[in-house]
Amino acid sequence: MKLALFGQYYQSNTAEIVTKVLTILHSHQVQIVFEAHFLEILKEKEIVTTDFPVFHNSNELDSSFEALISIGGDGTILKAATYIRDKNIPIIGINAGRLGFLATVQFENIEIQLKKLLAKEYHVSKRTLLSITTNPSYESFSDLDFALNEVTVARKDTTSMITIKTYLNGELLTSYWADGLIVSTPTGSTGYSLSCGGPLLTPEVASLVITPMAPHNLNARPLVITDDTEITLEISGREEQFLISLDSRINAVSKDTVIHIKKSPFTISIIEFNEDSFLNTIRKKLLWGEDKRN
Repeated sequence: MKLALFGQYYQSNTAEIVTKVLTILHSHQVQIVFEAHFLEILKEKEIVTTDFPVFHNSNELDSSFEALISIGGDGTILKAATYIRDKNIPIIGINAGRLGFLATVQFENIEIQLKKLLAKEYHVSKRTLLSITTNPSYESFSDLDFALNEVTVARKDTTSMITIKTYLNGELLTSYWADGLIVSTPTGSTGYSLSCGGPLLTPEVASLVITPMAPHNLNARPLVITDDTEITLEISGREEQFLISLDSRINAVSKDTVIHIKKSPFTISIIEFNEDSFLNTIRKKLLWGEDKRN
């Protein structure tokens, strides 16, 4: 079996996690391929002292990989998705961050769940992504034009609201007067959209959520739409630029830019174990319906 290992940062528990993962994988004769920059970090910290094969980009990953192990938080999984793209390599997240909603494997369960991974005792959750195009086009969106969590437009360099004229399949929905607008996938519904008052969606729901950020329209509320809807956004405001973010990747664009958002033609696969179901996770990590009577 061949596995890819990826991480973004060195954190206080990184050494302990990596050492445990490598010990388990070596004991099962697993071929390990590190992301090149992550391996550099581990060697600098003397966590890893031997050489491993590395990958640098998406082109160096293929169907020979059983899975990619992401060591970090949910942001690391979002970054890992930019390597996986349409390769259909499932991601398993070991939580070295804080909440870890997508990165569900906790330190105390690493050995148990890695053994389940090696025995293929898991199921795969297919996650919808969003893709964007802009007019005029920007080189920064030409390659990484997709998001696993959400596409967000927001004001830049101002405290003034922006106006987001929003169309669904070419038909005008409304103009939001707000700090910005979030278009979220079911995966992203537990993140930025939720903090702005959006609803939770279970991962398998074929829907998207449009959530305004601090809207000045008192009757503007989050809206759930089918995921085959094409969304068009036209932005106006006092400043010459506004921000577009795809997950954590942010770019400034001119206010005359028109944004087209639609479901990506591929999905990202997240490895899940029975004890880490979506419903268990929202109960444990979001304290969903927490009540002393329960």
